[in-house]
Amino acid sequence: MMSPNGTGALIEEFVDEKTVNALSAFIVSNKKSDFNKMTDIIANAFGFDGKSFSHENSNDDKKYINSFANNLTLLIQKTWVEKTDAALKEQVLYQLEQLCSGGVGSWKAIYAPFLDTLYDAVYLMFGQQVKADEFKEYALRIDPEFGIFWWYVSSLPHDADWGEEKCRDAVLLGMYFLANY
Repeated sequence: MMSPNGTGALIEEFVDEKTVNALSAFIVSNKKSDFNKMTDIIANAFGFDGKSFSHENSNDDKKYINSFANNLTLLIQKTWVEKTDAALKEQVLYQLEQLCSGGVGSWKAIYAPFLDTLYDAVYLMFGQQVKADEFKEYALRIDPEFGIFWWYVSSLPHDADWGEEKCRDAVLLGMYFLANY
């Protein structure tokens, strides 16, 4: 099966076919049992070794949100940027604070802002090359763990019309990776 975002066989050098197929199925399935199963497979590719990632546990959710916020804030603060990107850096820190402060009211409401924040943060770290088609391959080759994460994030549709639980799974997978990166 072709990778959701066109990295083709390259991604299969870093994750198994089961994971590639899981992401494709996650994106298109609206059946809770299907996308929950796919969430668990993707979580395992990110190093999760628990029983079920997709099983709702608000204590784990809070832990991932806090760790994600702390790690990404630190990463952004430590990233040197050109003067022209200083305002974007401050904006991303503000977006991150807004995204994570006080917990998540609605996963569906934060899905697109979460992706926007990730794209902006990765832009701050890598610059213009993020916008090049070759960036996905570059990310896989320089840091396979991050490349797998970026393959996941860049495969997600920005304007998904998903339910609350599927948005939760999609966002928490990204938060989990960055919380443990």
